[in-house]
Amino acid sequence: MATPNEIRNEKLGKYLVENLEKRHFEAYYCPTAEEALQKALSLIPEKSSVAWGGSMTIRDMGLTKALHERDYDVIDRDLGKSPEEIAALHRKGLLADYFLTSANAISEEGVLVNIDGTGNRVAAICFGPKHVIVICGMNKVAKDVDAAIKRARGFAAPVNSMRFLGKTPCASTGRCHNCTSEECICNEILITRVCRPAHRIKVILVGEDMGY
Repeated sequence: MATPNEIRNEKLGKYLVENLEKRHFEAYYCPTAEEALQKALSLIPEKSSVAWGGSMTIRDMGLTKALHERDYDVIDRDLGKSPEEIAALHRKGLLADYFLTSANAISEEGVLVNIDGTGNRVAAICFGPKHVIVICGMNKVAKDVDAAIKRARGFAAPVNSMRFLGKTPCASTGRCHNCTSEECICNEILITRVCRPAHRIKVILVGEDMGY
């Protein structure tokens, strides 16, 4: 029997899919991470070039591992051996057929909010790769855009700064200080309210808590 949280996620997920499609995103709801993994793979034709950002969601669900095991041209920034090599892979990823990422938050109206330190991820969402696949756990849904921005800056950014061992005020205190630190990861904030061209961005909502 489904739990109250699972029922809530499914109902809210259906509402979000409708709102995303009104904004010309291609949208899906998957109850589990395994179903989301299979959906993502079904959207990427073999032999396509595929790149991704720093998302823990796509790593934890096994998507990056699955891509390495199949017939894809993988552009894996994690294999860069130096800052220069990683930067080169970031640039190469902007020309990929498919770019994979999560979102820092998504509003109930279907607006994506992402925050970035170097900008490679938000750049790819905006322009460059032919297709973008966003995989987002329902734990990242916020009431509106303002709440989504607050979630991105007040929760996702401090946790990710800690993950990257950043020397930022939020990594020390767990809360946003609106800093201008040299290692600040809140340098670019992207609000994606409509997908253009239509269906370039595909959003897979997952009925589980995933990522930060």
